Amino acid sequence: MKTNPEKIELLYEKAKEAMNKSYSPYSKFKVGAALITKSGKIYTGTNIENASYGLSMCAERTAIFKAVSEGEKDFETLVVIADTDGPVSPCGACRQVIAEFGVDEIVLTNLKKDFKIMSVEDLLPYGFSGEELDDKNSDN
Repeated sequence: MKTNPEKIELLYEKAKEAMNKSYSPYSKFKVGAALITKSGKIYTGTNIENASYGLSMCAERTAIFKAVSEGEKDFETLVVIADTDGPVSPCGACRQVIAEFGVDEIVLTNLKKDFKIMSVEDLLPYGFSGEELDDKNSDN
């Protein structure tokens, strides 16, 4: 992982802008994310809540799904931000989606600019992958 401070600063600002667009009337917990593809395109996401909590969507998955829906699948860096004491941590579902798409570098941060830079393996050790499905299907 090679960290580029200028790129992280740009993504930090984009994630912060996205966080301010959060629809979180129930939890009041605003989260933003910014994802850059290997081709240089940036996609942002924010958390979007629903009165039926299971229908809510996290910022990280919103950004990744927006990118995938536009045909992107090669991701370089994802920045996630929230107003937390330390760097915000993605939920388990987001960790699995981040792992599925193999984001090279995950930057967890907050409004105080505390940063924690991680790899997918750091974020989700022993994560579930398509390899398990391939192994299962090869036995048929």
